[in-house]
Amino acid sequence: MTGPDLAARLLQQRFDFFTGVPCSLIESLIEALEHDARVGYLPAVREDVAVGVAAGAWLAGRRPVVLMQNSGLGTSLNALASLSLMYGLPVLLVVTWRGYQGKDAPEHLLMGEITPALLQLLGIPHRVLARDSIDADLDWAVHAMDERGAPVALVVPPGVVDPSPAARRATAVAAPAALPIAAMPAEHLHPAPLVARRSRRDAIEAVISSLDDEVAVHANGFICRESFSVKDRAENFYMIGSMGLAAPIGLGMALAAPARRTVVLDGDGNLLMSLGILAMVAAARPARFVHCLFDNEAYGSTGNQASPAREVRLDALAAAAGYRTAAAVTEPGDLREALRAARSREGPHFILVKVTTEEVEAPRIPYPPATIRDRVRASLQRRI
Repeated sequence: MTGPDLAARLLQQRFDFFTGVPCSLIESLIEALEHDARVGYLPAVREDVAVGVAAGAWLAGRRPVVLMQNSGLGTSLNALASLSLMYGLPVLLVVTWRGYQGKDAPEHLLMGEITPALLQLLGIPHRVLARDSIDADLDWAVHAMDERGAPVALVVPPGVVDPSPAARRATAVAAPAALPIAAMPAEHLHPAPLVARRSRRDAIEAVISSLDDEVAVHANGFICRESFSVKDRAENFYMIGSMGLAAPIGLGMALAAPARRTVVLDGDGNLLMSLGILAMVAAARPARFVHCLFDNEAYGSTGNQASPAREVRLDALAAAAGYRTAAAVTEPGDLREALRAARSREGPHFILVKVTTEEVEAPRIPYPPATIRDRVRASLQRRI
């Protein structure tokens, strides 16, 4: 089975969004997807980030596939458990089986031995893909995804997918030109310290009051709770778990529904957990993507322990990654102006909002995960 053959079969089954982390066992499949103008392939920095991106794409009406090596299955356990499985977000996991039958490099042997057991522990149905049953295996995967409304996996042993010809293997995919460091404004290279003047809730209220029909992804913890206390919206995706995946979920939505503006309400601890997402957003260049980061230099939900944001300007990192604009504000009025500016030009845009560690009593989100999922998906489907 060649990579283009398998890609064609996946497209025939109406899979239309592909992301993941590469493995040599499926290099020809990824190569075929990279060169297919109908769908393309979004390279992810980590497998759990790819799971988050796929979740956002599904909420926006796509049928996603995440490609990963089985080592990445370990990396993505929390994202699968506290996002895909908890909310009920279907995705096809194509998991390569390194360490198959104990024949591989030493670093793959243990993961090869436990791969089927990991999927069983998660409650994710799986089949081992074989050359003589590929169509039947894909039919099973589609039926299982639709019936369960949850992830399923196809495990790919060595030799099922043919490698790329050597001549084509050296062909690189053209990447967009990056913003040279030397061209960055001096304030991003040597930013002045910011002094927080308002609470996070005040800043969140400024964002919420500026929204129209934008879909908004809220990082877990006090961000989603304080936002809910300000104004509940059907367009709000409240994250109950899966810390670090607010921006990946928002990126998936923005790419799957490019006509709709996506706003991510993120926290410094959340972003630092998946810092590579800055490079993914900048490379993908979603035109209607606004990334609002509420930076109180602390992990608020667990007792305000210090975060590394005390020593790092995250807006400078976003600028270095290649966001089209990166602003830093301390006052709600400046935040509203930054949001208005972001609406007037193509993104992606990054707005760092320095806030105090002050907290107010805010209720937990009262909706079960499935209700949060269905409200957001319905609002996206109505307006795409």
